[in-house]
Amino acid sequence: MDKFKVKKADVIIAVAVLCAAALVLLCFNIFAGSGSAAVIEQNGTVIAELPLDENAVFEVKDGGRVTNVVEVKDGAVSVTKADCPDKICKNHRAVSKSGESIVCLPNKVIVTVRGDSGEVDGVAR
Repeated sequence: MDKFKVKKADVIIAVAVLCAAALVLLCFNIFAGSGSAAVIEQNGTVIAELPLDENAVFEVKDGGRVTNVVEVKDGAVSVTKADCPDKICKNHRAVSKSGESIVCLPNKVIVTVRGDSGEVDGVAR
């Protein structure tokens, strides 16, 4: 049996696929609209909607205790405190573009950035 050999055409195809993927990702980032508000949901129910153009702090409570703290600062939203064991939501970068979200599975909290109602997203453009 011959050993597996990488041919020149295989390398060219792999590079072309990677370049195409990078181009698609770049286009999505360029055409994604900035958000206008952060929608905070807990257990599937909207509990708050914070405009991104005003700095604010919102405490998400469950049974009287604060489970998450959501902060809007400089046009972006982030989770600054979480009592869940993995802290993935707290370590997530701040989001500001329409459609981006931060999810805290243990506390069942979702923070989603919503764009203007008449705004078309990057996929539809």
